[in-house]
Amino acid sequence: MTSPDRTQLPLDVDTSARPIGPVRPGKGAPNVVIVLIDDMGYGASSAYGGPCEMPTAERLAGDGLRYSRFHVTSLCSPTRQALLTGRNHHSVGMGVTSEMSTPKPGYHGYRPASAATIAQILGGNGYCTAAFGKWHQTPPVEVSPSGPFTRWPMGEGFDFFYGFMGAEMNHWYPQLYQGRHPVEPDRMPEDGYHLSEDLVEHAIDWVENQQAITPERPFFTYLALGATHAPFHVAPEWRDKYAGRFDQGWDAQREEILARQQELGIVPEDAELAPWAEGVPHWDELDETEKRVAARFMETYAGFAEHADVQVGRFVDALDEMGVLDDTLFFYLLGDNGASGEGGPRGTFREHLVGHGIQDDTADMAARLDELGSASTYPIYPVGWALAMNTPYPWTKQVASHLGGIRDGMIVRWGREIADRGGIRHQWHHVIDVLPTILEAADLPAPETFGGVQQQPIEGTSLRYTFADPDAPDRRGTQYFEMVGNRGIYQDGWAAVTRHGTPWEMVGSGDRSFDDDVWELYHLDTDWSQAHDLAAQHPERLAALQQVFLEEAEKHHVLPLDARVTERENPEVAGRLDLHAGRSQLSFGPRVRRLSEEAAPNVKNRTHTITADLEVHTGSSGVVVAQGGRFGGWSLYVVKGVPHYAYNFAGRDLTTVRGTAPMAPGRHDLVVRFSYDGGPPGSGASVTLEVDGVAVGTGTIPVTTAYYFSFDETFNVGVDRGTPVTDDYRPVHNRFEGLIHRVRFDLDGVAERASDEDRARAVMVHQ
Repeated sequence: MTSPDRTQLPLDVDTSARPIGPVRPGKGAPNVVIVLIDDMGYGASSAYGGPCEMPTAERLAGDGLRYSRFHVTSLCSPTRQALLTGRNHHSVGMGVTSEMSTPKPGYHGYRPASAATIAQILGGNGYCTAAFGKWHQTPPVEVSPSGPFTRWPMGEGFDFFYGFMGAEMNHWYPQLYQGRHPVEPDRMPEDGYHLSEDLVEHAIDWVENQQAITPERPFFTYLALGATHAPFHVAPEWRDKYAGRFDQGWDAQREEILARQQELGIVPEDAELAPWAEGVPHWDELDETEKRVAARFMETYAGFAEHADVQVGRFVDALDEMGVLDDTLFFYLLGDNGASGEGGPRGTFREHLVGHGIQDDTADMAARLDELGSASTYPIYPVGWALAMNTPYPWTKQVASHLGGIRDGMIVRWGREIADRGGIRHQWHHVIDVLPTILEAADLPAPETFGGVQQQPIEGTSLRYTFADPDAPDRRGTQYFEMVGNRGIYQDGWAAVTRHGTPWEMVGSGDRSFDDDVWELYHLDTDWSQAHDLAAQHPERLAALQQVFLEEAEKHHVLPLDARVTERENPEVAGRLDLHAGRSQLSFGPRVRRLSEEAAPNVKNRTHTITADLEVHTGSSGVVVAQGGRFGGWSLYVVKGVPHYAYNFAGRDLTTVRGTAPMAPGRHDLVVRFSYDGGPPGSGASVTLEVDGVAVGTGTIPVTTAYYFSFDETFNVGVDRGTPVTDDYRPVHNRFEGLIHRVRFDLDGVAERASDEDRARAVMVHQ
C-alpha cells in the first residue's frame, strides 16, 4: 500500500475504495495541546521564580522542560498568528493586533492562504482539532453574522470552537461563540460563573467526547485563556489569599524574584536586574494611599493568575484520568507577551480610561478596594508591577525592543519522550518554532500546498533537538522584532534595539519621529538581562546590526513603520475596510444582536440621529438599542414607559437624559439627536431626546469616546448584552417589553420619521 503524499494537503478520502478508509496520521503521532496564558511576564509564575502560585505550571515543569530564552512578539494577535502559522507576524499580515490593522502588507490582519495553520495541517493529516478561549485573529470587520467565516477558528482548521473573538473579555459577563454562533453562559456570576472555569469545562468535554468516539485519532487542543489579560476578574477568596504579600512593593519584589530565578537555574548567577524604566515611580516614592491601592492590585492579579492555572490543572487531570496525558505533546506558554504596563503609573479600575490617555483617580480607587476584581471593576495594575513581573528584564508588553516585552516562560511536557524531567533549556527560541516542533514530533512534513495553494516557507526552527540534549548548540541565529515602532534585531548572541514609544502613552504615539530614536546594543551571551548598553563601545557592530534589521524588515513586510496605537483602533483613522461601505443611513430590525465595534454604526466623533420606531404598552421597560457596557458605551432605553438615553464615557462619566413622562400606549418615534461639538476626537456633545417630534429631554456630554467603546461588549437591538451601560436596568435580563419595528441611524445627523406606508408594512410583517 502506497503512503499518501502528505506534502499536498488536505489528504482526501479515497471515495472510490470500498470500504472508504479514513485519513490517519502516522503511527505514534502524539496528541498536541497548546495552553496559552495572556499578558503574563517572565517573572510572574512560581515556575519561573515569581510570586503567583501556579501549581500546574510547576507540575508540568517537573515532568518536562522549562525554556529560559523563549520569545514572543510583544502583542496578542501577532503572537497568536505567529504561533499557529510558524511564520513571523508581519509575514502573515499581523504586524499589530487585529483592531489596529491598516491596509499595508505587513499590517492588514488577513492570514494568507499560503500560510496554513497548525490546525489545518494536523486536521489535514487526520487529527481532531478544537480551540477554546481567546481567538483575536479574525479581522474585526468579519466578526459579524455576515462573515465571511474563513478566518474564524472553524475556517482556519478547527473542528470545534468555544470562546471569544476579540482582544479581551469580561470574565463575569462574557459574550461567547460556539462555532460561529453567539451563545450566552447558562449561569450568572452570582451562581458561581467564571469564564476561565467555563472554557476549561468545555475543553474537557470535547476531549472526553473525542476519546469516546475516535480514540484511534490523535487530537489537537488549543486552549487560550483570557486570563491574565485585563480585566483582572477573580472571586475575592483568590485575591484575599495574597493579602499583605506585596506590601513591601515592586522594587523589593524584583530582588526576591531574581534570587528565586537564580536558585531555580533559569537565569545565571551573575544575572543583574535591568535598569528601571524611566517615568515609573519607585515604591518609596508613593504615599501610603498609593501603596495600599497598588498592593491590592497585585493581590488581585496574583489570585487571577493562580485561579487560571488551577483551571489548567483540571484539564491536565482530565487528560491523565483518560489515560492520554503521556501520549500528549503539551506546550504551556506563560504569556503571549510580557506583562502589561498599559495600566499606567497608578493602575486603573477602568482600563479604557488609560487607553484614551486618562489616569484613574487614586482616592476614588482607594474607596473601592473591596470591589477590586468584581464585576463592578475592569482593572489592570500599575506599570510598576508589570516591570516586577518581567524580572529581570526591562520594559513591558508592546516594547518589542527589550526583553521584558518579548521573553516569556514556556514549559514542554511529553511523557516518556522527554527523559530529563525537570530540566531547563537555555537555547534561544521564538514562538514561530512551535509549529515545526509539532510537525517533527508527529513525523509530518510541512505541506508544499494546502487547498491547492502553494505554501510560503515556514520561518520557525524545530526545538525538538533540545529535548534530549541540554547542551545542544543553538539553531536560531537571527530574529527581528518590531511592534508599534519599537524594534530590535537578535543575531548570534548580540541584540541591537530601540524603543520608540511608552506603552501607557497610547494616544499620540504616532507623532514622534523615528529619526529621534536611540539605538542600544547588548551582548546577551554575557549580559543576560540587557543591563549594560554597549552602543558607545561598539558603534561598528551596532551599525552592522541596524543594517541586518533593515534587511529583515524589508523581507518580512515590516516597513513602513507605524507607531500609532489607540488612534488605529478607529477604523476610519486606520483606513481599514468599512463594513457599511461608507453608508451614512443604516437600518436595523429587532433581532439584530451581538455586533462588534466595527460591525456597529460608528457614532463616534460625529453628529448623528437615532430613530426607534416602536410600540409601548402601559409601563413598558427595557433596552431599545445599546452599544458597549458598564465601562464605555451608550444606551437608548425605557423605564416604566419613560424614555432615557445614557452615555457612558469609559466607566467614569455617565450622562443620562430622561424623558419627562411615560409614553402613551401605542406606536411612537423615539429619537436621539446627538450634536457633536467638533474639534479633536473625543470632544463634547449635546443630546436631545424626542418623542414623536417633541423634545422631552436634553443634556450635555462634556467628553465623548474618541476611539473605541469596548473590546468585549457589543451592539444590540432590543437588549443590552454583557454588562449594562447604566444601572437603571439589570445586566442581561433587560429585554424591551414592547415591540420594536426598526431602529434607524443617520450618521449625517438628519432623521426622517417613518412614513404611514412604512408603518403599515411593518405592522403587517409583525402580524
